[in-house]
Amino acid sequence: MLRQKVAIITGASSGIGAALALLLAREGSTVILCARRLHLLEELASKITKAGGVCSAFQCDVANRDDVERVVQKTVDRFERLDILVNNAGRGHLASVEDTTDEMLYNMFAVNAFSLWYMTRPTVRQMKKQGSGHIINVASLAGKIGFPYNSAYVAAKHACVGFTRALRLELIETNIHASVVLPGGVSTDWANVTEGGSMRSMFSAARPIIRRIAAERGLTLPPIEGVKSPEEVARRILDCIYHPVAEVYTHTGSHEFAVLATEKPENAEQYQLPVVLGEHGVYDSIKNAQQRHS
Repeated sequence: MLRQKVAIITGASSGIGAALALLLAREGSTVILCARRLHLLEELASKITKAGGVCSAFQCDVANRDDVERVVQKTVDRFERLDILVNNAGRGHLASVEDTTDEMLYNMFAVNAFSLWYMTRPTVRQMKKQGSGHIINVASLAGKIGFPYNSAYVAAKHACVGFTRALRLELIETNIHASVVLPGGVSTDWANVTEGGSMRSMFSAARPIIRRIAAERGLTLPPIEGVKSPEEVARRILDCIYHPVAEVYTHTGSHEFAVLATEKPENAEQYQLPVVLGEHGVYDSIKNAQQRHS
């Protein structure tokens, strides 16, 4: 089914994007790799071609409209079609609402939201010409529920979910599908390169505090499956390509918790209370340390 198909994947230099590129290449698709880190793209492209796959690598900043439109145009010029677009590139940040700067706010929306329009606009035009296609936007569970100390990322991923819903309505009866993927925790380098500091450091420091608070107060933590590998999430995206659906939840319990957060937000917040309290103290410690060294 995917042989002769052409797919663009953003954020393909590592993590979910790289894992999906390998899967699609094995399924016979031509894969277009996009990311800022060219050396990692070239390593992945070499791995794919040595295994008999077809791919091209483009250094591309998805927050730069000209970069994005160039990639789409070169893809169509060379392969004369574009069947799958996976808007996977994304970045988080570590900051409370009051510590989130204007620059940080813009960066979060530029990478996680504005880029969706930049990449999807020229792609949809091509897909309409050929009469088919599938656009997959990788959001996050943060696109459905709130998390502390990365409000701009949470807001941008909510925008990604809303964008996908609007896009689906515009594409009704065009034979072009649109889906949004909502991963929970994934073992990538995402949490190490968050703007404003490493979220992984905060998660690691807060974890024993969270468990202690939950035990002391007799509270249950959010009933969501733990960290998954990029390959596991990539396989769920591949399933969605074969069998298109509106939303893909990759972690057991995440859909149910998202529904709870929508219908009974106060109840969901009670599950999150130990997490919030544990991270609050750690965040204050990180902020104080940064101020002492500034």
